[in-house]
Amino acid sequence: MNQVCDLSKGKCKPCEGGVPPLSDSEAAAMLATLDGWQREGNIISKTFKFKNYYETMAFVNASAWISHREDHHPDLAVAWGQCTVSYTTHAIGGLSENDFICAAKIDALLAL
Repeated sequence: MNQVCDLSKGKCKPCEGGVPPLSDSEAAAMLATLDGWQREGNIISKTFKFKNYYETMAFVNASAWISHREDHHPDLAVAWGQCTVSYTTHAIGGLSENDFICAAKIDALLAL
């Protein structure tokens, strides 16, 4: 089983601060397991493209459901035919494993 599958099957852990963010090398290793996600500083993001606004909003709602279940919420930038999903862990001022778990779960949505 590859790490992407492992991440998509993971469960976010509560993060209230007091733990260090992932190191650059840890974040880079996790990012390498994801398809099309980019890192800019303390944020990972990906833009998803859709045929129409309805499909975009269906994706937004499914993403919100995943976020609620994991209690880890992304920033979503929604436009006609696309949605950019961005993750960071504000409580620690950087990236955590939770960001990568949720990114993998969002990717898995489109594989259904």
